[in-house]
Amino acid sequence: MINNLINASHINWQKTFDIKHKQSKDSALKEYYAASVPSPMTPIEETTFLAMDFETTGLDSNHDDIITIGTVPFTLNRIFLNQARHWTVRPRQQLAEESVVIHGITHSDILDAPDLIEIYGQVLEQMAGKVMVVHYQRIEREFFDRALTDRINEGIEFPVIDTMHLETLYQQQANGSFLKRLIGKKPESVRLGASRTRYGLPNYTPHHALTDAVATAELLQAQIAHHYKRTTKLGEVWI
Repeated sequence: MINNLINASHINWQKTFDIKHKQSKDSALKEYYAASVPSPMTPIEETTFLAMDFETTGLDSNHDDIITIGTVPFTLNRIFLNQARHWTVRPRQQLAEESVVIHGITHSDILDAPDLIEIYGQVLEQMAGKVMVVHYQRIEREFFDRALTDRINEGIEFPVIDTMHLETLYQQQANGSFLKRLIGKKPESVRLGASRTRYGLPNYTPHHALTDAVATAELLQAQIAHHYKRTTKLGEVWI
């Protein structure tokens, strides 16, 4: 069990959503905040999650933009593939050759794609009332916040469970003994694919937003099964 290592969020997310609902001028954001989030006392076995992944033009949310979004709802027992969504959007920044090599999305793929402003309401509908699950929270949080700020002059805040963060905590614990430090044993990679391999999950081709969202959902299910009680409170694992 690694519950005692979690740097849980001290933010009162229900209160934050209530304030944001009152302050927001955008109708789609207002509806999203109105749906609120579960109580932090909710057992994770009773929680509906939404795994989310972005592919972007680069890693700097101040200069790069979102290209694709993949989402899939799930619980600890089931992944709802029939409710999965995938969007390709036209970024406001140029595609760099190095990013094309990574995610395989080319200029022709985005030529007729809509701007995010045309579909962000659909994304918010998917998110409403659920807890986001991501692998490295800075991408989804910072890019979505910046993209909405640039388009509607309002950002977005939401709690997440970060599977990379959970895996980092476990690796620190697993490799933290004096003997292991003495022999120079280093923590293993916490990248999505490497993390999945340790739990016996299958290899998926990376850098496709929907595939990575499904991969993240499966990873959280495995992490909970191995390291947590299903009755663990939501507030102990979200950030």
